Amino acid sequence: MYFKFGVDSFIWAENFSEKDLWIIQKAKDIGFEVVDFAISNPFRFPTEAVKKELERVGMDCVCTTTLTLETNPISPDPQIRKAGVQAVKKAIDICNELGSPLLGGVNYAGWGYLTKKPRTEQEWEWGVESMRESARYAKETGDVMICVECVNRFETHFLNIASDAVQFCKDVGTGNMKVHLDCFHMIREEKSFRGAVETCGKEYLGYIHVNENDRGIPGTGLVPFREFFQAVHDIGYEGPLVIESFDPKFEELAGNCAIWRKLAESGEALAVEGLANLKAIAESM
Repeated sequence: MYFKFGVDSFIWAENFSEKDLWIIQKAKDIGFEVVDFAISNPFRFPTEAVKKELERVGMDCVCTTTLTLETNPISPDPQIRKAGVQAVKKAIDICNELGSPLLGGVNYAGWGYLTKKPRTEQEWEWGVESMRESARYAKETGDVMICVECVNRFETHFLNIASDAVQFCKDVGTGNMKVHLDCFHMIREEKSFRGAVETCGKEYLGYIHVNENDRGIPGTGLVPFREFFQAVHDIGYEGPLVIESFDPKFEELAGNCAIWRKLAESGEALAVEGLANLKAIAESM
């Protein structure tokens, strides 16, 4: 069974900048076919330099972004909601320039924004309205697919499971939205890996992060990758499967993600060993 495996820039860099361009060649040398650029701030991302290096190396890319409390599309503050739309539009511009087919991540709410209450109808309306503007912009400027990532209950109260994410895409209604699944979050929130994949189906499954349940080396923990890969294959998903984790030395990111211990010798070691494990699982099926 063949899949296109990729790696997230977070493996090496907390805030990707021009000094991190070497990551693109490194990812290819290791054996990855795709780089996922984790865009922490779209207004400071070195788009032109990245484009040139991708072309030089001959590497495909995708992009993800994470909104903040200052760019939160479900905030009660209309100015913050507006800032969220502007940030997503800027990330879409980057995707268009780099040739990324999708924009994944927590692009629908401020990451870590929690009200300590269930999602409200008003928040849903704000989220739909904001995303509709962003998604229409994506259609007007290119063909970028916006993929909304379901994350666990400790990181958002807005989209935790595939069924809610599919409904969100339907309610936005622009036709250029899909779901971003991540095994780390799925194992906490979904009843079934196959069930989540089938809930999305080929129509709505747009992107996948293949992370272990502890964010450690993929293939060494509790995630049922054989079940997951079979389900992904069965629905006809053709996109990349990308390893995303972080090094504990990234103080802000590790703190936000609650990584308190060493998960591998280094981020790169995690990626190398994880790729070998996941390829072995796929090839055995």
